[in-house]
Amino acid sequence: MTAQKNSLSVALFSVLFGLIIGAIIMLVFGYNPIAGYMALLGSAFGSMQDIGGVLTQMTPLILTALGFTVAQTAGFFNIGLSGQALAGWVGAVWYSLSFPNMPIYLMIPSALIIGAGLGALAGAIPGWLRAQFGASEVIVTIMMNYILLFLGNNILQNTMSKGIKESAETTKQVGANASLQMKWLTDLTQGSSISAGIFISLIMIVVIWFIMTKTTLGFEIRAVGLNPDAAKYAGMSAKRNAVVAMAISGGLAGLAGTIEGLGNYLNFFTQNGSPAIGFDGMAVALLGGGSYLGVLGAAAILSVLKIGGLGMPMSSGVPFELVDIVTASIIFFVGASYLIKLMQARIKAMDEKAAQTAEAKKLANVGSDNDNNQKGGE
Repeated sequence: MTAQKNSLSVALFSVLFGLIIGAIIMLVFGYNPIAGYMALLGSAFGSMQDIGGVLTQMTPLILTALGFTVAQTAGFFNIGLSGQALAGWVGAVWYSLSFPNMPIYLMIPSALIIGAGLGALAGAIPGWLRAQFGASEVIVTIMMNYILLFLGNNILQNTMSKGIKESAETTKQVGANASLQMKWLTDLTQGSSISAGIFISLIMIVVIWFIMTKTTLGFEIRAVGLNPDAAKYAGMSAKRNAVVAMAISGGLAGLAGTIEGLGNYLNFFTQNGSPAIGFDGMAVALLGGGSYLGVLGAAAILSVLKIGGLGMPMSSGVPFELVDIVTASIIFFVGASYLIKLMQARIKAMDEKAAQTAEAKKLANVGSDNDNNQKGGE
């Protein structure tokens, strides 16, 4: 409980300091920080369409952040979330367009499973290499981001049939049988691209929490992450759990990419770089501090910053790039959590010292009163 409170306080201080840094930068360049932040909030919550945009932005961030958290719990640093998401995105869209007449009750579950499965495969490979040969998962996942990026573009341009492509650079949109968009949600949010993916991501928070805290598998993954040698001595397979943890992590990222393809964009197109949802998901996970509810809150904060920042230039003249500075500052302070904890410790020490001084004065006054009463009695 204490650790969770510390993580929450670090996250809150990090957000506060990040906003302060952004305000200082706005002042330095002649912008009004109050007007800037009011424009940001207005753009994020000004209409149902804006709120729909925030929820759309949150959806893949929750899933990639959960994936990073699972890998981190097992002692791994999964940098390959972007590539794993891309694998799920390409595979799910390709599959959906290849079977345009499949009933929706078969198409949706199978497409989600295929997308998550491809992401899991992309995550299991670096996990297996780490378990078998001690290869650094950081280097392997970074390299796989490029492999999956160029492989996805090549599949689109040279492998997919012409019948499912709109042009050499983009596919056709998936049919109604594969779309995760729901009419009542679209109407409620005034035409935003929100989809059933938001419900899937919320369900996955509960599922991953249950797996990691209430099952033997989750216990073994946490044990391996805390102390591989002790876990091995207790009869747990560190190698098997390494592969499983990275597969779960990649599967969640692949699910995020699938929802982007079937819920947000409804197609696949040539990518100039790895999807940002992977790296943003890492930021969400770090800000969430290992808490599953923290992931939800952090995803909401970063989504509000990104969607709200789009309206800042028009409303207040503040450049959109300032949002990236604020986000980077927040992550910097999360990374520098030692400084925040040190500051908290000093504040606590000062409070305790002040309390001790006050108590000492109180005792001294009581002693003085007792002496006076004793003399009066004599």
